[in-house]
Amino acid sequence: MVGGSNPSEPVFQIFKGMNKVMKGTKSFSLLDHNIVPHHLLLSEDEASQVLKKYNIDKEQLPKIKVKEPVILEIGGQVGDIVKIIRTSKTAGEAEFYRLVIE
Repeated sequence: MVGGSNPSEPVFQIFKGMNKVMKGTKSFSLLDHNIVPHHLLLSEDEASQVLKKYNIDKEQLPKIKVKEPVILEIGGQVGDIVKIIRTSKTAGEAEFYRLVIE
């Protein structure tokens, strides 16, 4: 997909800042798209249960940046833990966890 005058320009750069443009006029939810997995912010209790279940510290979780469009949409803040639910033909549903970072 080429959207700029320079065909070698990465698509990410072309759409960089789109969130700012669409901020007040967004007409769709990223989470409604069929290829975007469901993202949930965990409460403090849920987060501590997950950390205890896997016997890990928050910092040992994989990371996701606070400026990711889906994190902005769900209102994630630095330090939050996000549960991501992906559908799979073989596993049904698979749960993943990410720590929101700067």
